[in-house]
Amino acid sequence: MIQYIPGLTKNAAKFFMRRDSIFYKLFQQYPPLLFTLVTNPPENASEYTFDSVAVKETKFEIDGVFVPPENESPGVVYFVEVQFQKDEKLYERLFAESSLYFYRNRDKFSDWQAVVIYPKRSIEQSDIYPHRSLLNGEQFYRIYLDELGNIRELPVEVAVMLLTTVKEEQAPEEARYLLQRTQQEPTQQSTQAIIELITTIISYKFVQLSRKEVEEMLGITFEETRVYQDIKQEGEEQGERKIIFRQLNRRVGELSQEVRSQIETLSLEQLENLGEALLDFNSMGDLQTWLDGNG
Repeated sequence: MIQYIPGLTKNAAKFFMRRDSIFYKLFQQYPPLLFTLVTNPPENASEYTFDSVAVKETKFEIDGVFVPPENESPGVVYFVEVQFQKDEKLYERLFAESSLYFYRNRDKFSDWQAVVIYPKRSIEQSDIYPHRSLLNGEQFYRIYLDELGNIRELPVEVAVMLLTTVKEEQAPEEARYLLQRTQQEPTQQSTQAIIELITTIISYKFVQLSRKEVEEMLGITFEETRVYQDIKQEGEEQGERKIIFRQLNRRVGELSQEVRSQIETLSLEQLENLGEALLDFNSMGDLQTWLDGNG
């Protein structure tokens, strides 16, 4: 969902990749969250499922797709992008991917909607004139997180989204406040799931800290097997590998099965190094050279 630009520091690149996985997990655990951000949500919003899909032929990886339940008449499919870095061709790509997917699955859906979530307006693509009809129509939503309101006055699930944008010096205090609210107020999502998302965000923002230091920062104790291990192992290894595959497809073209197999064998440390190196790749040859020297 999130695009990267050359020149990012290693830590910044890692955090952008991890932020992507945070939003993916948030939407996966609580799909109705999307529909709290848009007007005229479908009546069956609570029954939607969230996934990432691949469109064959000219291969597109669409990371955020909200699919209506199959046991009803054709419903509306929602395409979602979480965009934290400026991409001057975002709308060209998004509309191409969405239109092709809708075309390939026309019998399943009666209509489509698109949503882009930005941290702030300045991140949006500069030249939007060619897309003015779609952007100003009723099928498209642009959500700017910093304009949703005070993080302490929003529903907890929405506030968790804003927590990803909070500066490091403010993040611990806001996280502690949200943890307290989560334990005091009933939410549509399970308390444990919200707590895990909050601790995940803080752990990613302060990746240099140990589990104990994160616990002390937040004032709670969480089970290592359920939270910390998921963050440091599954979240980083499996999630990062998935994101790397997507970014490589966009940067150097569709990957062959042989190349994918090589990447599948990389350790977490090698994946992190590849995540940094791919920001400078311009061709498949650059990727193969890196794999030959680091595989």
